[in-house]
Amino acid sequence: MKRIALVTGANKGLGYETARQLALEGIKVLMASRNKERGLEAVQNLKDEGLDVEFVQLEVTSETEVDALFQHIDATYGKLDVLVNNAGIMHRGEPGGVNTAEIVKEEVLRETFDVNFFSLVSLTQKLLPLLKKSKSGRIINVSSILGSNTVQSDEASPWSGIKPFAYNASKSALNSFTVHLAAALKDSNIKVNSAHPGWVKTDLGGKNAPLEAPEGAKTSVSLASADFTGKFVHNGEEIAW
Repeated sequence: MKRIALVTGANKGLGYETARQLALEGIKVLMASRNKERGLEAVQNLKDEGLDVEFVQLEVTSETEVDALFQHIDATYGKLDVLVNNAGIMHRGEPGGVNTAEIVKEEVLRETFDVNFFSLVSLTQKLLPLLKKSKSGRIINVSSILGSNTVQSDEASPWSGIKPFAYNASKSALNSFTVHLAAALKDSNIKVNSAHPGWVKTDLGGKNAPLEAPEGAKTSVSLASADFTGKFVHNGEEIAW
């Protein structure tokens, strides 16, 4: 049987391109999207390229949809080989170019963490029994260099001036989950790593970003076959937590 991958937030941007590149490697890709119409359109575009992809409905914050997705994968494939936790937000209530630590509202923090951290942890835990059935399970958490406390505390870093607190803190928490889950699974067949895709032209990254989505997807795709665990990586280079 083919390797089976699930990519969240796969109807556009990095998620779409990650799904495309994984499918080009011969992997069956389940493209998860909360918007059914956009998700089906994205899937059809890749099917038109001859790629083996499938639409799956998923609002990552919905326990009901997470449960339904688990049941579908279990009944149809009996396993999951690759989980790419790509879905994420930068809250529209948080200006990206400002240090928001003094002014960020509680609801912005809660909504950001709900999507970028809590729902991701819940989804991963739900799918772990299926990943444990894989001969080479891989979990890729799409993070950001903005979540590196080492980088954020280095005033010489070009990234240190970008301090939307809710977003950055959610990615720091995600990185901590990567470290802890990798340690918990170190004696298993599952590798867990965080990916920094780079600054990419997406709805989140904006039009001034230097990278296009195909370049940004490369790190996540490479981690689908990585033989190491518990690392924070961009294009093959390790980033400090």
